[in-house]
Amino acid sequence: MTAPDIAPLLANGWAKSTDRDALKKTFQFRNFAQAFAWMTRVAITAEKMNHHPEWSNIYKTVTVTLITHDTNGLTDLDLKLARKMDEFANDGL
Repeated sequence: MTAPDIAPLLANGWAKSTDRDALKKTFQFRNFAQAFAWMTRVAITAEKMNHHPEWSNIYKTVTVTLITHDTNGLTDLDLKLARKMDEFANDGL
């Protein structure tokens, strides 16, 4: 399997994890309700993809790690979900 091209995501605030083949990003929202609404949209998309993020939420901050556990590394599924997360965050809930 070839490595997915993560350069566009890195340019958009994502970072490579230092301890494994994963992507990380911290999203900041105006308030808790906006963060939770974004997480809900992402959760519905992730469930349809059968590809679930590692994430945590504290007030208006959501920290995300994407990795495909079946392969113990990044796959196109991670990139697709990352792009959807960015799209939803830019929608300005």
